[in-house]
Amino acid sequence: MTLKLDKLPDREAVKISFTANAELKAALNDYAEVYRQAYGQKESVSDLIPFMLVSFMEADVGFKRARKKQAERRSYPIQNQVSET
Repeated sequence: MTLKLDKLPDREAVKISFTANAELKAALNDYAEVYRQAYGQKESVSDLIPFMLVSFMEADVGFKRARKKQAERRSYPIQNQVSET
Protein backbone atom coordinates (compact mmCIF):
# COMPACT_ATOMS: atom_id res chain seq x y z
CA MET A 1 0.00 0.00 0.00
CA THR A 2 1.30 3.47 -0.88
CA LEU A 3 0.31 6.67 0.90
CA LYS A 4 1.20 10.24 -0.01
CA LEU A 5 2.51 10.64 3.55
CA ASP A 6 5.74 8.73 4.18
CA LYS A 7 6.44 6.94 7.45
CA LEU A 8 7.02 9.53 10.17
CA PRO A 9 10.59 10.11 11.36
CA ASP A 10 11.62 9.83 14.99
CA ARG A 11 10.58 13.00 16.80
CA GLU A 12 9.72 14.61 20.08
CA ALA A 13 6.06 14.77 21.11
CA VAL A 14 4.19 17.85 19.90
CA LYS A 15 0.86 19.02 21.25
CA ILE A 16 -1.59 20.38 18.68
CA SER A 17 -5.07 21.67 19.27
CA PHE A 18 -7.65 22.67 16.67
CA THR A 19 -11.36 22.30 16.03
CA ALA A 20 -12.57 19.86 13.37
CA ASN A 21 -16.04 18.91 12.26
CA ALA A 22 -17.23 15.34 12.78
CA GLU A 23 -16.62 14.36 9.14
CA LEU A 24 -12.99 15.54 9.24
CA LYS A 25 -12.43 13.81 12.59
CA ALA A 26 -13.71 10.53 11.14
CA ALA A 27 -11.51 10.92 8.05
CA LEU A 28 -8.44 11.63 10.20
CA ASN A 29 -9.17 8.58 12.33
CA ASP A 30 -9.53 6.49 9.16
CA TYR A 31 -6.23 7.86 7.82
CA ALA A 32 -4.49 6.95 11.07
CA GLU A 33 -5.81 3.40 10.73
CA VAL A 34 -4.72 3.13 7.09
CA TYR A 35 -1.31 4.50 8.14
CA ARG A 36 -1.09 1.77 10.82
CA GLN A 37 -1.92 -0.89 8.24
CA ALA A 38 0.61 0.51 5.73
CA TYR A 39 3.54 0.93 8.13
CA GLY A 40 2.71 -1.43 10.99
CA GLN A 41 3.02 1.39 13.50
CA LYS A 42 0.18 3.14 15.26
CA GLU A 43 0.39 6.95 15.24
CA SER A 44 -2.08 9.33 16.82
CA VAL A 45 -3.99 11.76 14.63
CA SER A 46 -2.29 14.66 16.43
CA ASP A 47 1.12 13.20 15.49
CA LEU A 48 0.11 12.76 11.84
CA ILE A 49 -1.44 16.21 11.29
CA PRO A 50 1.79 18.31 11.24
CA PHE A 51 3.35 15.98 8.66
CA MET A 52 0.15 15.98 6.59
CA LEU A 53 0.20 19.79 6.58
CA VAL A 54 3.87 19.91 5.56
CA SER A 55 3.20 17.43 2.76
CA PHE A 56 0.24 19.49 1.59
CA MET A 57 2.20 22.76 1.58
CA GLU A 58 5.21 21.20 -0.16
CA ALA A 59 2.89 20.01 -2.95
CA ASP A 60 1.22 23.43 -3.34
CA VAL A 61 3.11 25.17 -6.16
CA GLY A 62 1.16 28.41 -5.77
CA PHE A 63 1.98 28.59 -2.07
CA LYS A 64 5.68 27.92 -2.68
CA ARG A 65 5.79 30.63 -5.35
CA ALA A 66 4.02 33.17 -3.11
CA ARG A 67 6.19 32.27 -0.13
CA LYS A 68 9.34 32.75 -2.21
CA LYS A 69 8.12 36.20 -3.27
CA GLN A 70 7.42 37.08 0.37
CA ALA A 71 10.94 36.02 1.34
CA GLU A 72 12.40 38.11 -1.48
CA ARG A 73 10.42 41.17 -0.35
CA ARG A 74 11.70 40.71 3.20
CA SER A 75 15.28 40.34 1.95
CA TYR A 76 15.14 43.39 -0.32
CA PRO A 77 13.17 46.13 1.47
CA ILE A 78 12.16 49.11 -0.60
CA GLN A 79 14.67 51.85 0.06
CA ASN A 80 13.52 55.39 0.66
CA GLN A 81 13.73 57.33 -2.54
CA VAL A 82 15.33 60.75 -2.31
CA SER A 83 14.05 63.35 -4.78
CA GLU A 84 16.46 65.85 -6.14
CA THR A 85 15.05 69.37 -6.39
